[in-house]
Order: sequence, then structure tokens, then C-alpha cells
Amino acid sequence: MKKIIYLLFGIIFFASCEKDDICEAETATTPRIIIEFYDTAPTPSLKKIANLKVIGEGMTDFYLFKDVSKIQLPLKTAFDITKYRFIINSDNAATQNEDEIEFHYTRKDIFISRACGFKTLFYLDATSPFTKTDASINDGFWIQNIIVTTSNIETENETHINIFY
Repeated sequence: MKKIIYLLFGIIFFASCEKDDICEAETATTPRIIIEFYDTAPTPSLKKIANLKVIGEGMTDFYLFKDVSKIQLPLKTAFDITKYRFIINSDNAATQNEDEIEFHYTRKDIFISRACGFKTLFYLDATSPFTKTDASINDGFWIQNIIVTTSNIETENETHINIFY
């Protein structure tokens, strides 16, 4: 009789358990914008950028990139505009130069699962995907040109923006 009670208890116990709600690490999340840097020479080629500091508008924290030709930056999920200050040669006050880029986009929230919640996809504005301004009047633009290569920011598997300097 005890064996039957234990068996029934075990069946009821395991039948009432739910699958763990754990978001797997490989689950796709909100993508970041992927930016590649290019030389403005007659034949454009990828160019590593040294000592680039990127600061989001209203932020005190910053991203520091050294000797890379590709970076990833998050876009704001609650607004349709994200503005960054890009400071080249950030380690040398005499040669540093600061430009600002404001990205304009629309957002779409996609439900992933109960454990993972939502992710946001971004779509750069077709007529005005960005605005480039010079943060300092005296130093001129270090960013010569910006080209949107992919306006749909749905994954981090492709480059979205090319910056020529």
C-alpha cells in the first residue's frame, strides 16, 4: 500500500512541474547597430581606428575601441533617435576630434518567449537615417562620409553603416 501511495505521489508531483523558464544564451536578442570604418583613399578599404571613444547622449559611461575596424553600438529601445559622440584620438587632447551622429529609426517589438521577453528591431529612416554634426566648431569633421549599407537592423550578422575617414 505504501508503494502505491509513493507512486501516486511521485506521478502527481512530476506531472505538476512546469518546464523551466530560462532564456538560452544563444537566443537572438535586440540587435546592435554594426559600424565599419573605411579609408577615404581612392580605393576604399577597411581601416582600423585607434583610440575611438563613443559616448551616448546624456551618458557618462563610454565605449573605448582600440585598433578595430568594426564596432557595435546599442540603439535606444524606447525612442526613435539615438545620438552618439565619436571622439577620434581620444587619448591625445591635442589631436582629438569629435563628431556627432544622430541615428533616426522606427522600432518594432517582437515577442521571443515568456522567459526571454521581447526584442526590438530597428529600421533606419529611408529619407534621413542619420544626422552628422561637428561637436566643435574649430576642428572640422573627421568623419568624411557615412553610407547606410543595410537599413533594417534585425541581426548582428551584417554591417549596417560604413564610416569613411
